[in-house]
Amino acid sequence: MTEPARDRIVVGVDGSEPSLSALRWAVEQARLVGAGIDAGIDAVICWQHPAAYGWETFDIATDFASMARGRLEDAIKQVPHDGVDVRQQVLEGPAPLVLLEASLGARLLVVGSRGHGGFSGMLLGSVSQHCVQHASCPVVVVRGARDVAHHPAA
Repeated sequence: MTEPARDRIVVGVDGSEPSLSALRWAVEQARLVGAGIDAGIDAVICWQHPAAYGWETFDIATDFASMARGRLEDAIKQVPHDGVDVRQQVLEGPAPLVLLEASLGARLLVVGSRGHGGFSGMLLGSVSQHCVQHASCPVVVVRGARDVAHHPAA
């Protein structure tokens, strides 16, 4: 995997409401810091082979990558980003490791507080927590509107 340009912001997107909030925040941050020639956003979605599935039914790599690409494209369509370059990356592997690698050399890594996995009551999901603890760049964890509504004082 190639290292992103220094001015790029990497944002983890899985289609969940907190990840959409993270993408919105990242777009606004990119606007605030200015758009240099290499500035912009790398919107990253990850996929993995399921632990157990009917392998013979279809081409796993093609189908899961396509589903992830569709989810990423839908998410980007939901977030206005005029004037900000958003580059899509569909990568295979566990989300924490893929996001850490994608953010090497980036200005910032932005993730939602919780994605599609985990327990709904947790303040930080395992992916965001892992990124905060291990990233080589600053990490911003963005809470979704539902998180704020359920935990207004947190």
